[in-house]
Amino acid sequence: MTDSDSTKSPGSGETPEEPAVQRLRYRHFRKVGYKPVAGEAAGPGGSPDPEEAAEDAEAGSRRGTPEPGTPASQPTHEVRQDRPASKSVGESGKSSTTTAEAPKPGPLPGTEAQKPAQVATATLPPPSPWQGPPRYPAPAMVIPAPGVPFMPWWTPPTTGASGKALAVGLIAGLAAAFLAPPNNGIGWFLAALFGVGAVLFYAGRPSVERALWLAGALAFLAMGFLRAAEWIFPMCVLASMLCGSIAMAGGRTVRGLVFGALGVGLAGLRSIPWVAKGLSKRGPIGLRPFISVGVALVLLLVFGSLLAGADKGFNDFLEGLVPDLDAGVYVRMGFFGVVAALGALGACYLVAAPPKINEDVEAKPGSLRLKDYGLPVGVLVLLFTGFVGTQLAVLFGGEAYVMKTAGVTFAEYARSGFWQLLWVAILTLGVIAGVAHFAVKKTTRDQLWLRVLLGSLTVLTLVIVASALSRMWFYQQAYGWTVLRLLVSSCEIWLAVVYLMVIAGGITLRANWLPKAIVGTGAAFLLVVMVMNPERVVADYNVSRFEATKKIDTRYLSELSEDAVPALVRLPEHERSCSLRWLKNRTNVEQDWRDFNLARHNAWESLESVAVTDVTCEYAYSGER
Repeated sequence: MTDSDSTKSPGSGETPEEPAVQRLRYRHFRKVGYKPVAGEAAGPGGSPDPEEAAEDAEAGSRRGTPEPGTPASQPTHEVRQDRPASKSVGESGKSSTTTAEAPKPGPLPGTEAQKPAQVATATLPPPSPWQGPPRYPAPAMVIPAPGVPFMPWWTPPTTGASGKALAVGLIAGLAAAFLAPPNNGIGWFLAALFGVGAVLFYAGRPSVERALWLAGALAFLAMGFLRAAEWIFPMCVLASMLCGSIAMAGGRTVRGLVFGALGVGLAGLRSIPWVAKGLSKRGPIGLRPFISVGVALVLLLVFGSLLAGADKGFNDFLEGLVPDLDAGVYVRMGFFGVVAALGALGACYLVAAPPKINEDVEAKPGSLRLKDYGLPVGVLVLLFTGFVGTQLAVLFGGEAYVMKTAGVTFAEYARSGFWQLLWVAILTLGVIAGVAHFAVKKTTRDQLWLRVLLGSLTVLTLVIVASALSRMWFYQQAYGWTVLRLLVSSCEIWLAVVYLMVIAGGITLRANWLPKAIVGTGAAFLLVVMVMNPERVVADYNVSRFEATKKIDTRYLSELSEDAVPALVRLPEHERSCSLRWLKNRTNVEQDWRDFNLARHNAWESLESVAVTDVTCEYAYSGER
């Protein structure tokens, strides 16, 4: 058997190729990117050539096993360009027929022209035991969002409190602790001046609106040394806190004003971690400041004791500065200092991290249609119309008509209905606000009906307010003024102003300015009442009424504070003694200069020029009036 015969494949009927030529063709396969089926590169008799097998193993180790799905390992229907289309037997032993024929290429360099041999298309290689599962891009990890904060529209500052903010809190706290007295006095106003000045030092030049609100806050606290009535000062403190909070937090709509009224208090609590973060950045304080303070206290105690023993006047001055060693005093000072410091730091916090309340966003369209609110509002309009008609008869008929129809005196009639009319005016304002907010206002017809119904209800309620004021006027003519009647009458006048503003806002159905206008006018009316000195006004009117009618209620006048003394000294001796004898024996409540009150000072000066004796008092009025 010759060499050529030994390379023939049994049953092939074709002339075998040289091993070198086969290796060249196989290397050409690898350059193209195909992988021949098993047995294609076999030598004679179907056995693979050892050299080619070694080359294949070495190439596979360099290239690595291709992963499924890559272009190099996908089955293809293309054929080699140097071989014609033919049938091939894969690893499964099944034949597959190609779909195209390639042109016959020329012989490779260095080889003789030979008959083209049949080749098979590339097939998917078997999975390797070392090959892992296919790798896919991992999906993005979804991290659940944290819980919604209490106020997501109020982002805290990214940095800690600055040294200026810490100084503001320290100044306000020390001023309130050492200047605010237990009673109403000038010390409250001075402490407020220090606090407001420190806040403006941090916040910068205020706007006109903020300046007006801050001026109102200071004006309310000024009542602490301008008025002596004990019921006035707590009310003025609350009003001052409200004005100061709105000055720093702002607000135009109902939502904004609610936050504005509570803004400084909430910011004071939120400023605690802000202040702690600012203090932590400054590092430890060390012992030197405490040693310095201790040495200063020792020197003050030693030299102060020596100088106080040398001069009695200086001793009295030092005793006035140093508070009594009472635990209650220090608790009160600490409470006032902490509250004032938190308020000042809250104002600075609002400047550093202002809340982002979107008050300009359009409200959601209402859902109340005309057939939903038309009947209830229409019933109220008819009811108020009937009541107003009877009130016109009372106004024109006068006292005789009332006594004939009601069977009571005119004063009793006025007193019995005033409070009911006041509640009607307040509740109707809520009805108007609710319907105006939730009513549908899409079409011109809806807007027209809303204006007609709510406008009629507003005008009729305004007449009811006027009726309540007329009743109060007749009531005071019968019995005189009291502080409560004066305050309630002022509230009725303010309600009349509010209803006039409601009418103005109902014309355009756009009243974004109305909530702030209501709060502003309410604060202004309260401040005007406090400035006019209600107890002095009541005392002056009752004294003038006594001079005309010889009727006066000295029991009620004796319950007034020092604010009424300049008017009560005008009474004759008997009535003056009945009205002021309690005050003549009253001890002075002023302990030091912080308790100074101008009204009390004027009252004591007025009592020095008149005589107040112990007399038997008979009261012209008895019981409820």
